[in-house]
Amino acid sequence: MSAKPSSSESQGPAGSYAPIVYVIDDDAGVRRALATLLRSVDLPVETFATPDEFLRFSRPPGPACLILDVRLRSKNGLVFHQDIVNSGMQIPVIFMTGHGDIEMGVKAMKGGAMDFLAKPFRDQDMLDAVGQALTRDEARVAAEAATAALRESYDLLSPREKEVLAFVLSGLLNKQIAAEMNLSEITVKVHRGQMMRKLNAHSLPDLVRKAESLGVQPFKPASAD
Repeated sequence: MSAKPSSSESQGPAGSYAPIVYVIDDDAGVRRALATLLRSVDLPVETFATPDEFLRFSRPPGPACLILDVRLRSKNGLVFHQDIVNSGMQIPVIFMTGHGDIEMGVKAMKGGAMDFLAKPFRDQDMLDAVGQALTRDEARVAAEAATAALRESYDLLSPREKEVLAFVLSGLLNKQIAAEMNLSEITVKVHRGQMMRKLNAHSLPDLVRKAESLGVQPFKPASAD
């Protein structure tokens, strides 16, 4: 699998941000070698000697991955990875170590790491791991962008259209919705059509899926409590 950036480098869900690889290793030689390798396949790279340097860096919102050394002088890489997870930062992590063993690798993978490579590793193994990590993060960025766009569309709905949406999600027919809202069935159809158009929903299942992704709740009659 190639580690070359996809078309999202020029124009993707997060704008024109290119995929980027971050490297944290306190060995300057390792940082230089990884930067040279990754740039050889046209991947932007930022390297850091410590986790604190990485945290201070202003990271663009595009897809990314982190290559992290396990044994850092400043902080254990496994501990730092857990800090990342606990903070809510979503970035695929590839661990590397010159002192790796099966137990450490298993712990890293259970903690959510994408891969675990023992030094010295083959260049192609690292490129493959990076390619897979960036592919996964590109999917995450695309999904988040789609949800944000859908949220903007939902915010454009009028109060009446949002009310109709809640009734539709509850399974009521237009005639039943009209009775609940004290409107004519024709008026409900108009509101429903506008709501479907604004949300770019092509079918009822599509509408339900989009509403669920937004956390929109169906109408719940008082008698259902």
